[in-house]
Amino acid sequence: MAGPSTAERGARGTTPSGPPPRLLRVRRGLRPPRRRTLLVTAVAVTLLGAGAVWLLYGSSWLRAERVRVAGTTVLTADEVRDAADVSLNTPLVAVDTGAIEHRVRERLKRIAKVDVSRSWPHTVSLVVTERRPEAIVEEDGKFHEVDATGVRFSTLSKRPKGVPLLEMEPDRSPSSRHFGPTGLRREAVRVVTQLPEKVRQDTRSLRVRSYDSITLELTGGRTIAWGSGERGAAKAKALTALMKARPDADHFDVQAPSAPAVSRS
Repeated sequence: MAGPSTAERGARGTTPSGPPPRLLRVRRGLRPPRRRTLLVTAVAVTLLGAGAVWLLYGSSWLRAERVRVAGTTVLTADEVRDAADVSLNTPLVAVDTGAIEHRVRERLKRIAKVDVSRSWPHTVSLVVTERRPEAIVEEDGKFHEVDATGVRFSTLSKRPKGVPLLEMEPDRSPSSRHFGPTGLRREAVRVVTQLPEKVRQDTRSLRVRSYDSITLELTGGRTIAWGSGERGAAKAKALTALMKARPDADHFDVQAPSAPAVSRS
């Protein structure tokens, strides 16, 4: 019997010379983008970037036109605006918020904190926190307001009501020399902030002799030996209990809050 012809053998055993059509379609789909497509994309990105830069710096749409102030109590909004000295009609994105904050705090000592932000599209916003007077110091007939950190921030010609006077009478103890007037003043103000609210309202003055010798003088001739600002919460609690138990007393000693004392003249 004759074997298969040469043509039949070729038809049965010969593998196609190229990849199947499906593989060809996949490969065509993975071709890198053409040079023309890359060029168009690059031009588009460049134009978008240039447009954004122009919008932020060159157009009149996003420029600083007003300054908004919030948080003032003693100061006025115009005083804060003047201190901020914001250059109007300039690109809002170019406003130096750090420089504005520095100017406000440098020119207005009453300001303890100021948050400066951009409020798009045309506003620079300033939210200020004013210092609160916790005590006053008298020097040369003038009254200097002192905040909770011991900073003197304002000078008045008349003594304000409801603010205790610090009477600085430092002795020659090592603690007085170590802390100095500034440290002693800070410790005295710390004591003021620890007082129960009712006692704080009745406090007329604080006599400061050393770090651990601070005495309060209240309305009605009453006095409180407080000591230092350490263990303030315990001292306030002990003082409240003493005043409740002995409302007729006029001298209270809470220097050692675990063993307080009370007396009457």
